[in-house]
Amino acid sequence: MAGDLIDELAKVVAALERESIDYALCGGLAMAVYGRVRATVDIDLLVRPRQAAEAITALHGLGFTIDALPMRLGNVGLEIRRVSRADPQTGEVLSIDLLVPSSPALDALFEDRRRLAWQGGTLWVVSRKALRQLKLLRGSGVDNDDISWLEDHEDED
Repeated sequence: MAGDLIDELAKVVAALERESIDYALCGGLAMAVYGRVRATVDIDLLVRPRQAAEAITALHGLGFTIDALPMRLGNVGLEIRRVSRADPQTGEVLSIDLLVPSSPALDALFEDRRRLAWQGGTLWVVSRKALRQLKLLRGSGVDNDDISWLEDHEDED
């Protein structure tokens, strides 16, 4: 699945860039880009509120046509728009979570995103500081481990 996830990410990034949609990779795959490889089963992307609908349309074009209802992460000003695709042969489901900030403070997470080399090309990734901030909002056990790792490596930016 990990190789498939990387292949899918490449397709997703290409589609978003073709449509000029601002995005920044976050979540487990962003951790991997920064050097902490760990298990993850989805793709998490930060997108601007004004482009969320366009991003979903672009992902529909890649077969991600199962739309979940929008979810709010507490009262922190962050909406999650999940789109998924089921493999008809294996039944495996791949989901993409679009994190859509609804507060100016979280919209500012885009300001220091970074264009990093990846898989022979480049992609936009939230900064380590922004990634830490997003993980603090959720605060799961895995997020807390990631936060500790980010704090230990914060001088690497």
